[in-house]
Amino acid sequence: MATLSTPWSRAMGLGTPILNAPMGGVAGGQLAAAVSAAGGLGMIGVGSAGAVALLEREAEFPRQAGLRFGIGLLDWRLRREPGLLDAALRAVPALISISFGEDPSWVGRVQDAGILTATQVFDVEDARRAADSGVDVLIARGAEGGGHGEPKVGTLPLLEAVLDSVSSPVLAAGGISSSRGFAAVLAAGASGAWIGTAFTICPESLTSGFAREALLQANETSTVTTRVFDVALGYEWPSKFPARVLRNDFSEQWSGREDALASDVAARARLAEAVATGDRRIAHVDAGQGVGLLTEARPAGEVVERLSAGAADLLRSWASLGGVVVPETH
Repeated sequence: MATLSTPWSRAMGLGTPILNAPMGGVAGGQLAAAVSAAGGLGMIGVGSAGAVALLEREAEFPRQAGLRFGIGLLDWRLRREPGLLDAALRAVPALISISFGEDPSWVGRVQDAGILTATQVFDVEDARRAADSGVDVLIARGAEGGGHGEPKVGTLPLLEAVLDSVSSPVLAAGGISSSRGFAAVLAAGASGAWIGTAFTICPESLTSGFAREALLQANETSTVTTRVFDVALGYEWPSKFPARVLRNDFSEQWSGREDALASDVAARARLAEAVATGDRRIAHVDAGQGVGLLTEARPAGEVVERLSAGAADLLRSWASLGGVVVPETH
């Protein structure tokens, strides 16, 4: 089990300050259990089409193993299915993350249940508002991240600005797929890393076979931020939260033509069929800009161990370089 730590991760009783992002359709109970077993905090994601039955089923994996875990929910989805929060509270996770909304009324209810709260923030204003609402942990999610987000600022400048603006623990998210990236955000002052794409190809994830293959063949320039797939599939994501996905024929054809796509029944049907059959020329695959660093599928526990050990080695080597000289002041 990894032993790299920060003050926040030690207070949480974690062996390493790594959380897998609660990616809908990817981060199920088996992935969460594997990450937690390796010393991190495994997160279960309830995405756009999430339901109470799915949450309850997936939560059983870490619970049956006696492992702590977290749950990630979408604010706008809760408004359409309020029973999701009730189900999340019944699962008694260590942390509940609710993002992509501006109503903080959920915070007190979750904290009253003795559960830590977290939310993703995309700029300093978001961070201050969340901190003022009493959210325990902030996730500074940079534009490099895969899946949905508000692509305003890159991860490192966002992290720096948020750390300078709030006193809450801050996790870094977006484009962190290697030990080097993990070490960099810890050196900048993050309390931990919220990592998505690096876990998508793990065998414990819910990722489909065609998506794993596409991710392994991608490079750092293979992604694009778009609303095309949400529009075509009828997902009710607010327009300010596009998704970073692997570029393909469908995204190239329809980007900038979302209004026309919304009324093109044949194109929408073609996408739905491609998702069912795994045609990656048309079906979407979420991915962050760190996707090019993924070269082979490894178990989630091994990913946690490699990230932690590699980051610890880098942090030690940087500290011992002795190449930076700070002149004395007089």
